[in-house]
Amino acid sequence: MSLFDQAKKLPNKPGVYMFLDKQGGILYVGRATFLKNRVASYFRIPPAGGDSRIKEMVEQAAKLEHIVTDTIIDSVILEANLIKKHWPKYNVREKDDRSFIYIIIDKSNYPKPITIRGKELAAFPAKNFSVFGPYKSLRTAKEILKIARRIFPYSTCKPNQGKPCFHYQIGLCPGVCVGAISKQDYQKNIDNLVLFLSGEKKRLLKKLMKENPEKADSLKHVQDVALINREDENGAGFGKLGRIEGYDISHFAGKETYGAMVVFENGHENKDAYRLFKIKEAPPGDDLAALKEVIERRLKHDEWLKPDLILIDGGRPQIVFIKRVLSENKVNIPIVGISKFQNDKLVFPAGTKKSFQELAEASKNLLLRVRDEAHRFANFARRRRKKIDSGL
Repeated sequence: MSLFDQAKKLPNKPGVYMFLDKQGGILYVGRATFLKNRVASYFRIPPAGGDSRIKEMVEQAAKLEHIVTDTIIDSVILEANLIKKHWPKYNVREKDDRSFIYIIIDKSNYPKPITIRGKELAAFPAKNFSVFGPYKSLRTAKEILKIARRIFPYSTCKPNQGKPCFHYQIGLCPGVCVGAISKQDYQKNIDNLVLFLSGEKKRLLKKLMKENPEKADSLKHVQDVALINREDENGAGFGKLGRIEGYDISHFAGKETYGAMVVFENGHENKDAYRLFKIKEAPPGDDLAALKEVIERRLKHDEWLKPDLILIDGGRPQIVFIKRVLSENKVNIPIVGISKFQNDKLVFPAGTKKSFQELAEASKNLLLRVRDEAHRFANFARRRRKKIDSGL
């Protein structure tokens, strides 16, 4: 089977791919959000990257291997670990090894991760530092730390400085600055961060399920859409999901119904754009009619930015119904549903392009977060109404 035929059989999921020579030696390790699209791009004319070294590498390759990962960030970490282990010829030739980026963590009382270039590595011996990488860009390394810090907060401030630092106030520092965490507990957090950066996700999840189920859940649903890179976008033939609108319906005492609209832009909540709709026309208990009313009222606001995706908490019946509502209003916006009765399976209306389905699947963790936020915001109306009625 030719390499191109092997590439066409790859799944379009996040993962790592390897080009091997006739002796089984690894020539190159790469990662992708969409394995099939990315690897197939090496066989274009000109090949991906437009570099003569890429053409040379493909000509020497005799076999393809791949490893599917759960998430994009898992693929980034695995790629770095495989490059570090095998130091493939064309990875080194692609980039001067002195210009690779590394994350290091020292072994002080309150260690913190920092990024360095390969040329600085000799100053940080492994006996005194945990070293992770190499990563291909500073942006990638910083994005990994940004994602990890949301789950495993670490300090970049001075211990016991007397006043809370900015990162403590936004939940990214565990409180070293104000003595809110002991050295022992802080070190446990860093130990978890080390496992995360080492690619020991299964071991880490097992540990967290016992110690901190909330952190385990955060790790399972890590938000890593920002790591979709230019090669992924070019290989897949589309851009990112810039603006997502998620909708949910909430009832109060069987009398009042509210529709919630939440907005995520570039992977983050835009709470200024959230809206609550008090249902005025739909019959009580008819969630489909309530959702129809919310969508139609939202569509009347031409001054609001148009979404790249509408997300519905529901399965095929809800998706088909809302697709018809959009068609009746002559609006063409992609829709995705999340079916809780099918283990949170993504559901698409008939005719959805395969490339869009693949983008949505790759961004599933983000979509789950949008769904959960819409549910939270819808329930906010119910709780607020309850407080008003009880005189609180």
